[in-house]
Amino acid sequence: MKVERTLTTKLKSPWGLAPLPGGDLLVSSRDTGKIFKVSADSGKKTELGSVPGVSAAGEGGLLGLAVSSDFGADHMVYAYYTTDSDNRIVRMMYDDKRPAGDQLGAPDTIFKGIPKGTIHNGGRIAFGPDKMLYAGTGESGDRGLAQDMDSFGGKILRMTPDGEPAPRNPDAQSVVYSPGHRNVQGLAWDTDKRLWASEFGQDTWDELNLIEPGKNYGWPEVEGKAGKKGFADPLEQWKPKDASPSGIAFAKGSIWMAGLRGERLWRIPLKGDKAVAKPQSFLDGKYGRLRSVVAADDGGLWLTTSNTDGRGKPGPEDDRILRLEVR
Repeated sequence: MKVERTLTTKLKSPWGLAPLPGGDLLVSSRDTGKIFKVSADSGKKTELGSVPGVSAAGEGGLLGLAVSSDFGADHMVYAYYTTDSDNRIVRMMYDDKRPAGDQLGAPDTIFKGIPKGTIHNGGRIAFGPDKMLYAGTGESGDRGLAQDMDSFGGKILRMTPDGEPAPRNPDAQSVVYSPGHRNVQGLAWDTDKRLWASEFGQDTWDELNLIEPGKNYGWPEVEGKAGKKGFADPLEQWKPKDASPSGIAFAKGSIWMAGLRGERLWRIPLKGDKAVAKPQSFLDGKYGRLRSVVAADDGGLWLTTSNTDGRGKPGPEDDRILRLEVR
């Protein structure tokens, strides 16, 4: 892997990153509530608009973005964000023929009631190969919520594009796909349509998990590879100082995982649902905290830094989007 170029710089608290058909990128600003389009060729930033009602405190704010699976027909952009009372998901129609700053329609709330906190808001959303919307949530600092099946906190959720329980969920009446998570900020599918998720541990182990419907991923009863009956062990685990993982992507046979506290990009080579080599780290400390990584159409990666999030040490060019070549 190598850095090909810096696409753009001087982003403010970038969080969500979502490719548009054609290759340009949407990026959210956690603290300002704004969404920008970034040209994949020139790096030019265009403000699309703001999401009203964003409450940016601690780790909360405007978080994940997703582009509709049927974007060519419906032009919908989805956003996960923190309000004064909860975390929720909205969708907005994107019209690039309107003036800059006014290209997003009024938000339509499709899902609400996800617990919020100054920590552990989760926030990653993505459409799967099945065209259903998945959301990684956090337990908002209340660890008991992760095992509470009546709470949306500490879960991976799966819903229709309208926010209803998706067909073939473990409970037909619920959006809960898997419980027992502490704080999920990374979701990605491999070429065989398996879902992978990254998870922040507490003091012991961060995790990369293969997600299967209805399995329990253990928090707060277990952390890392515990081998305890009733709980799914992660494929890989890291000390939090080496990872603190946020976004993940699948490219060239590997999961790529962005580390915040770890300030590095991890590669986990896969064969089927097994790791075939030890995880490899790249960019160790070179760009600071790393937040989001997404696959490009040509097999490369886009990667954002996260040094203006209140926990990093921003330089004059932070934050930035990097273009990576994957070999």
